[in-house]
Amino acid sequence: MRMGISARTWMMMVDPKEPVFIYFLPLKMLIFMHGHFFSFNTLVLALGWFFFFLLEGTWVTASAHIITAVIGSGVLSLAWAIAQLGWVVGPAVLMAFSFITYFTSTLLADCYRAPDPVHGKRNYTYMDVVRAYLGGRKVQLCGLAQYANLVGVTIGYTITASISMVAVKRSNCFHKHGHHAKCQTSNNPFMVIFACIQIVLSQIPNFHNLSWLSILAAIMSFAYSSIGLGLSIAKVAGGEPVRTTLTGVTVGVDVSGSEKIWRTFQAIGDIAFAYAYSTVLVEIQDTIKSSPPENKSMKRATTLGVSTTTLFYVLCGLVGYAAFGNDAPGNFLTGFGFYEPFWLIDFANICIAIHLIGAYQVFAQPLFGFVEGWCARQWPDSKFITREHAVDIPCYGVYYLNLFRLVWRTAYVVVTAVVAMIFPFFNDFLGLIGAGSFWPLTVYFPIEMHIAQTNLPKYSFRWTWLKILSWVCLIVSLIAAAGSVQGLIQSLKTYKPFQTQE
Repeated sequence: MRMGISARTWMMMVDPKEPVFIYFLPLKMLIFMHGHFFSFNTLVLALGWFFFFLLEGTWVTASAHIITAVIGSGVLSLAWAIAQLGWVVGPAVLMAFSFITYFTSTLLADCYRAPDPVHGKRNYTYMDVVRAYLGGRKVQLCGLAQYANLVGVTIGYTITASISMVAVKRSNCFHKHGHHAKCQTSNNPFMVIFACIQIVLSQIPNFHNLSWLSILAAIMSFAYSSIGLGLSIAKVAGGEPVRTTLTGVTVGVDVSGSEKIWRTFQAIGDIAFAYAYSTVLVEIQDTIKSSPPENKSMKRATTLGVSTTTLFYVLCGLVGYAAFGNDAPGNFLTGFGFYEPFWLIDFANICIAIHLIGAYQVFAQPLFGFVEGWCARQWPDSKFITREHAVDIPCYGVYYLNLFRLVWRTAYVVVTAVVAMIFPFFNDFLGLIGAGSFWPLTVYFPIEMHIAQTNLPKYSFRWTWLKILSWVCLIVSLIAAAGSVQGLIQSLKTYKPFQTQE
């Protein structure tokens, strides 16, 4: 049975001559180390390890990975996105993206094995899946779309995490000096702090060792989403008058006609980004045990993950719009739609930062694995690339240090941090990432692979509506990308890199 932990970890933990049931292994180890079973601390620690190993590699941890990947910085811009679209189109677009993401994710889950979804050969990455079903140039196109998206997401998360860290400092400044004080703070030092944390965490060997980080990050995402929702409800209950409309921001009052069009396009891109996780779906599914079948567990995880995030998105987006109206900020926790209670705002922003620390790794690990695997195949005799050095770390145990992994992953984190410092535009960047990845990775490839897997007759009813869905999503992605590019151009006209912004 394939477990949700690495083979090396299994071999280190289990004596192959002794029939040890793995779920009780942590308990056994703790009894041995402490020497007295009935110690309260020992019992608590043992139970914690027991449940961790019991859930490892199941639909529960897969759900945590999904929620970590999906409920991210996208939720913070939904009030702004609904403000651009209004009470009618806004919720409709949210639900449409939710349904499309769920439907195509179930198609992709069935393609993890080929040709049979239960007994076929495993495919460990998105590119492997596309190679198994489609082949040809589509494999290269998939790799380009997937890994470009992963790079973009990690840059976006660096931007968002630094904004949240800055918001903590500014919140305390506003509380001390008043809401009209000029509390200018540069994002750059906080991007450096975030990058330093990621350099350390990037040395986690692979996706299979990320479950604990994803569970922590998922908890953080629920925390700050709930705080934002609660503060919005309190603001609505306070009775402060705000202006909302069925069609969103009003031409001639809030924006010009051209701004309305471009912002509408950008809002669609933001919502698309809010549901982006197809880029890492196959890698998440690869962490699931083989019994019950991975596709069934993944569909269960997808149902829980997407339905949970949709509920939060609808609540945060609609209640946020009701609270702020057409003046909703681009990020409702860091754009200072709220000032008090300042300590709660601080806590929410700390939760955002912690969540994005984990989410960065969820999106970066597939890219790390791809580059390292390719280099190992190209230069199999290079000791710098393939050799691992055993390092005994106190309170951790033996860590296998690979020099290439250390240098390459550190360099990647540094480069993404520098790019984030040059282009720190939150909403425009999110919209562009969402638009660029939504159609090819969330819609086109899953549909094409499903058609190939099931041998759907050309021009049959199901084949036709799947093709129509794909083309409609392509058009939506193009207009969303256009809106985001226009927003980036406008931002660049007045932006000076590496300088403190208002």
